[in-house]
Amino acid sequence: MKLWQAVLGSAALSMASLTMAAPRPVGHSVPAGQDSRAMVWFDNDFLGPGQSNLQALIPLIRDPQVNLLGVGVVTGDQWLEEETQHALRFLEIAGRADVPVAKGAQTPLIRSLPEMKAWETRFGPIPWKGAWNAPKPGRQYHPEDPDLVPPMAEGAPTIKPVTQDAVHRLIEAVRAHPGQVTIICAGPLTNIALALRIAPDIAVKAKGIAMQGGGYDMQAARVLDNADYATDFNFVFDPEAAHIVLTAPWRKITVVGNVTTSARMSRALADQIGASGTPTARYIAQYARIDQPLWDEMTVAVALDPGLVTKKFTARMDVDLMPGAGYGTAQMWKDELAPHRGEQMVEVVESIDVPRFLARFTAQARQ
Repeated sequence: MKLWQAVLGSAALSMASLTMAAPRPVGHSVPAGQDSRAMVWFDNDFLGPGQSNLQALIPLIRDPQVNLLGVGVVTGDQWLEEETQHALRFLEIAGRADVPVAKGAQTPLIRSLPEMKAWETRFGPIPWKGAWNAPKPGRQYHPEDPDLVPPMAEGAPTIKPVTQDAVHRLIEAVRAHPGQVTIICAGPLTNIALALRIAPDIAVKAKGIAMQGGGYDMQAARVLDNADYATDFNFVFDPEAAHIVLTAPWRKITVVGNVTTSARMSRALADQIGASGTPTARYIAQYARIDQPLWDEMTVAVALDPGLVTKKFTARMDVDLMPGAGYGTAQMWKDELAPHRGEQMVEVVESIDVPRFLARFTAQARQ
């Protein structure tokens, strides 16, 4: 057995042995058979304040046809504790303190900061390392202190996360609504991988999974664009988790990768949203990161409305786990050329109706 497989098995057993809080009802208290809304579990790494991660919550809390069963938090762009605080504060400002927020994994399954530094010595720096970014003037990076929550510009939340961890809460949600829950992931896939190790049946019991990641042909973008925006961070930060998720037998896998750079937050867009004067709109006007791609917002939009997609293709997909320059990058094959070691057929989104996406997001953000 490979070392990483043994470690993953231990990680799953560790998660399974957690003391679970008393089960809580998932979703809103609508009588059975009367709720026709789309059921969604959203898992993300909530860099804040503002930014794509938090703004992606807007369609999920504003669309009346969506039942947001819960939000899982995972370390990625920031550490777990501060991400959780930013998510709670945003939901509080948006008037949706009722949404359950659950904390998940604090570290990747195997990858570590020392390992990543060693990898960079051999193959060159990874521009964006999220929670592991080196300290920098004007930014609150603290790679060696995972429990630190720096002062929050938007203010600290008065609400708290649920006591149950995100992994077990996700499992409960999927099992409570077989065939109905769409899992949307816009951060590293650690929580989902752990859930699959504890409860493999969630793959076939979920309606499907949509993820932000799986970028391809990104080499030129690293040279011609902002290199931070041309790293497939969600896969690179936890490659083993991405592999576990991509080789599980989901009913449907939607990968929203390269296309997510096709729309960006402009100053004009932030001001247009802010002009409505609602608490959410003012938050965006103040904290949105200008020129940042709308990565996570677009992933959510496509998951909720596949009709936005104007071009796509299907392929077998997995992640390179070899300790070389390609570690953590997506690999794709035609079905007849795939090694068939568990990699699933995925739907890769190439382009969407950007004007329609922006119009809908703007209207929801102004509420």
